[in-house]
Amino acid sequence: MKKLLVIALMLTGTLTFAQNKNAKVSMEVDGVCGMCKARIEKACLNTKGVKFAEWSVETHELKLIYDERKTNIETIEKQVLAVGHDVKGLKASDEAYASVHACCKYRDEDVKDEHEQKE
Repeated sequence: MKKLLVIALMLTGTLTFAQNKNAKVSMEVDGVCGMCKARIEKACLNTKGVKFAEWSVETHELKLIYDERKTNIETIEKQVLAVGHDVKGLKASDEAYASVHACCKYRDEDVKDEHEQKE
């Protein structure tokens, strides 16, 4: 019985240390402007366990630092999709996309062109 308890405690300890307290990852997220940046970063930072979120308007790269013990990439992606922004390989729902400001309609080529001309 004692051996079983010791083995269980060792396995629990091993599994606990397998998760990273400060996991770093980057992903591609669609958007076109500073309003998109604020919306994307806010959605990430409102996700429990996300410690840092920075999205680049120029590269569309979202850099994250998060606690793997509290969240995961799929949960963070769902939050970004819910505020209307596509992530690589996943598309936000039409309802979520419709909720973004008119200047943030990144799927519209005219809007993209307008933002590129401002740069």
